[in-house]
Amino acid sequence: MGIQSVGIIGAGTMGNGIAQACAVSGLNVVMVDINEAAVAKGLTTIASSLDRLIKKEKMTEAEKASALARIKTSTNYQDFTGSQMVIEAATENYDLKIKILKQLDGIVSKDTIIASNTSSISITQMAAEVSNPQRFIGMHFFNPVPMMTLVEIIRGLQTDDQTHGLVEEMSKVLGKEPITVKNAPGFVVNRILVPMINEAFFVLAEGLATPEDIDAGMKLGCNHPIGPLALADMIGLDTCLAIMEVYFKNFNDSKYRPCPLLREMVAAGYLGRKSGKGVYSYN
Repeated sequence: MGIQSVGIIGAGTMGNGIAQACAVSGLNVVMVDINEAAVAKGLTTIASSLDRLIKKEKMTEAEKASALARIKTSTNYQDFTGSQMVIEAATENYDLKIKILKQLDGIVSKDTIIASNTSSISITQMAAEVSNPQRFIGMHFFNPVPMMTLVEIIRGLQTDDQTHGLVEEMSKVLGKEPITVKNAPGFVVNRILVPMINEAFFVLAEGLATPEDIDAGMKLGCNHPIGPLALADMIGLDTCLAIMEVYFKNFNDSKYRPCPLLREMVAAGYLGRKSGKGVYSYN
């Protein structure tokens, strides 16, 4: 038997998306966040997403009810004691993730797989902070999780073959197509993608074109489904900045220098869709 029960830390965009994908695929889910309001918001988001699938005739009301019944919400990590796997989907901040992992490590069993949904932070480094590093792995989902097929599975230096095999199998149960990558800052997809987004901010800052024309140029000229600036708003400008800072620090290469405009917009609270304003306005 593979993984049947999954704990998820974080009920935000990524956390609730992972929870939805798991529940729709028949897995039992415990979704935990810092307070009741956060988990309630996450569950409401899942319900709304399932309603859209019903309208598109991709799901029935009965299937929606069944999926929601598989999701338990909580504010207590103790509720992860029965989970075979726990996925950390907190903000892209190393210190916060380590704090969470240390709390979790004292609760779950030595056989529980712990995965991080990090998009840039070293899996090997995080694995060194838990008591069973061979059971630690990276599982990088893409936004929006229910729609995006790819999952990057990142093996730390300590990750064993059994853990990798179980996570690869579980990814396929979710209807995803996993790729396995080595541990390195940004792994594969974001190593290519986020510097491109950062360069789009340099182009914008230099006044070479409007945001609309920059995005249109990449959509029409490179066949991208969404422009880099609109994508930054979807990802979150703060997340894009955090990833670039990880690259800049770890590679010590000026080509990964975060664009000053990106940094200034984050300082202003212009984070993209989640704040109502980023490169574009969403109010």
